Amino acid sequence: MSEKKYGDMTVPELRTEIANLKEKSRKAEQLGIVNEYAVYERKALMAQAFLIDPATIKPGEMYRIIGDPGVFFQVEYLKGRFAWGYRLGGEKYEEALPISMLESLEERK
Repeated sequence: MSEKKYGDMTVPELRTEIANLKEKSRKAEQLGIVNEYAVYERKALMAQAFLIDPATIKPGEMYRIIGDPGVFFQVEYLKGRFAWGYRLGGEKYEEALPISMLESLEERK
């Protein structure tokens, strides 16, 4: 059976997939299988990116990185479900983050 791509899934299918991945990640963490845990967490983040409208992420704006407190990300451009840009305060190298990892600065006020 071929797996459906996240982009082809409906919202309920994505939510089920995310729940399944989170459960697998929790089990891997309990068993101490760090690399498997990281893979499931990353897959869940990718699936979550398909629940977010890319139009809500604006190039040129600053965002918090979810799961990385105190770190900010300057978005340069979007490509698919990834935001390309730079972390502030570190080495200025371009990287891509799933849009599900970004939180608007206004959301937490």
